[in-house]
Amino acid sequence: MGLEKAPNARDLGGYVGAGGRRVRRGLLYRADALHRLSDADLAALASVKLSCLIDMRSPHEVQSVGQDRLPTPAPAQLISLPIHDPEEKIFVSIGVLMGRATGDLPFGDGADAAHLMRQLYRWFVSSPLARRTFAAAVRIIADGEALPLMFHCTAGKDRTGWLSAIVLTALGVDRDQVTADYLVTEQLNAASNEYLLTTVLAARIPDPLAALPMLQARREYVEAAFAEADAIFGGMDGYLRDGLELDESTLAALRSNLLEP
Repeated sequence: MGLEKAPNARDLGGYVGAGGRRVRRGLLYRADALHRLSDADLAALASVKLSCLIDMRSPHEVQSVGQDRLPTPAPAQLISLPIHDPEEKIFVSIGVLMGRATGDLPFGDGADAAHLMRQLYRWFVSSPLARRTFAAAVRIIADGEALPLMFHCTAGKDRTGWLSAIVLTALGVDRDQVTADYLVTEQLNAASNEYLLTTVLAARIPDPLAALPMLQARREYVEAAFAEADAIFGGMDGYLRDGLELDESTLAALRSNLLEP
């Protein structure tokens, strides 16, 4: 979308889905947090005329960095769907890393941090709390009245990345393209990650590079989620049906609204 202060905001349209039908453009957007938007960003976002905005940040995250800055009029539906478990080690780590919590980081090098990230993506699939929340988001997206719709978390990487993977998979986009979409984040977030490493994290931890895997969008992370879906539910079809409990009418509405004729 070219937003200066939300560089990972982008249209999910254009991919080839079920039956060779492309995902429609201008209806579904993924993004990083919108609290820093410039006036030019606001004007660009206003032109999209969003009907619904889903924020997957926890209340503590919102309190820490700020509410989304939105154009006037704002989307008719502003929905909070936090995907967060304060007991999960990865969420504790991120809170400490970003200065939202106190304590020691539970990793000592990049390998440890990468392991935590793979655990997070497996948690997205295995956790009943996460499944309920992702399913709620998909049901909202499947409602034509909610479109155009944007969903986001903080970096637009993990929670947003997996929700994007869920929706694109449900639309029939092949896994290679779903993974490619996930990896675009690494390019779009490169400048902000460099700033975090050299400025914010350098002031907080002795070895900021040890935290680098937590800022990155790596193929191994999304593949860990796919592997968890394969192991628990026999694949993404089973995950959509049994894990997220999405019925055929919801999936049909999703495809009808988001795939070109």
